[in-house]
Amino acid sequence: MFGLETDMSVLLLICILCACIFEFINGFHDTANAVATVIYTKSLRPIPSVVLSGVMNSVGVFAGGIAVAIGIINLLPPESLVSQSILQNVALILSLLLSAIIWNLGTWYLGIPASSSHTLIGSILGVGIMFSLISGNGDLSGVNWTKATSIGLSLLVSPLLGFGLTMAVMLLMKQFIKDKEIFKAPEGDTPPKPWIRSLLILSCAGLSFTHGSNDGQKGVGLVMLILISLAPLHFAIDSSRNIYDLEKPARNALAHIISLDDDRMLPIDRAVADQVKAELFDITQLFDKHRESGDFPKQENFALRKDILFIGKHIKQLKVSGALKGLNKDELKSLETSVSEMKGFTEYAPAWVILIISLSLGIGTMIGWKRIVVTIGEKIGKENLTYAQGASAGFVSAGTIWLASVTGLPVSTTQVLSSGVAGSMVSSNGVKNLQGGTIRNIAIAWLLTLPVSMVLAGGLYFLFSLFF
Repeated sequence: MFGLETDMSVLLLICILCACIFEFINGFHDTANAVATVIYTKSLRPIPSVVLSGVMNSVGVFAGGIAVAIGIINLLPPESLVSQSILQNVALILSLLLSAIIWNLGTWYLGIPASSSHTLIGSILGVGIMFSLISGNGDLSGVNWTKATSIGLSLLVSPLLGFGLTMAVMLLMKQFIKDKEIFKAPEGDTPPKPWIRSLLILSCAGLSFTHGSNDGQKGVGLVMLILISLAPLHFAIDSSRNIYDLEKPARNALAHIISLDDDRMLPIDRAVADQVKAELFDITQLFDKHRESGDFPKQENFALRKDILFIGKHIKQLKVSGALKGLNKDELKSLETSVSEMKGFTEYAPAWVILIISLSLGIGTMIGWKRIVVTIGEKIGKENLTYAQGASAGFVSAGTIWLASVTGLPVSTTQVLSSGVAGSMVSSNGVKNLQGGTIRNIAIAWLLTLPVSMVLAGGLYFLFSLFF
């Protein structure tokens, strides 16, 4: 399989299976986020709700692009995957997957709407930090801290947006919607008026779609991390493209960097520019070396990938510092286009990877939904969920998650919707309308998820590294 020996092929399949299990659990862990509002407002019965949610989650995985997936992959710097043996990579991958699975299952069993995103990010950070400690790097360079910081901010800000925007939407609805039935709680099993029901079903479908487009990408990122780590000859570079199409943008970028006036740069910028030149020169040398044979060896793929990732990182540093001011507008655009074309060879995911994650998330969404649905629908507020509260929380959550997916940032659907429901309750009767015990449990899970998953993943990686 992918040129690997039988034992490594088995380990690869086990790792991919664990990634699919994580996404399956993510599905039934987060189903409640989308279906709770339509179930508790009697807009749809449970089975049609979860089927609709499952289908829309699957569609969302295909339609959501791979920006979030690339963010997940880039949390671990390339050197953490190439400076150790494949067996050590297996230990790293299994550690982060198993820790994420364990925490997700535990919080689901207790009916606590914890964040799958926090769990996954914490697990990746945990193995990255342990990698640095084991390898003797005191600078903790086993984590891409720039990317980790941006992701951390998105996880912190998104629940606040969910809470505040839902309150604002509720106030606007009270101001402009004349039919006051939308602000009432359901009575018995009678469904709401058609227009209200349609609104709630649309919010369920939209939230499920955006959940798939964001959380599904995390699964895609995990599988690509596995494939790049364990089968780099086949997946470090997009094999569906002509590798020689990479040469032209590399030479173009090198020409622009060489044209910069080194004497006008600060020493730190000059050092970064020299690194970019070396990385681009490495790529052009590889093509010069293998041009006569016309057969570019796959053994060079990871070296290419590593150079491309560092080129993108260093060009961004030079742009932020102002070191690229020596280029005119057209030259700068040409350089950025060349870098973008090069990154296209590393920022990809095969269709079969997207398919297995889509199926895992969609099927998981249709199973195990009851535990957390009860928490979302009954235990956040002291009153029954009204039609307006369900619709406002659903639409705000869908919009917030869609924006995060477009910008390539993973967010927690659970946190965004839970915060949205809480905001809708506060908008009705103030903070006293919240159930303190549930809010406390959600807050504790929110605070504990990141450190617990970090410690668990780091501990597992340390143990596995002793045996692999």
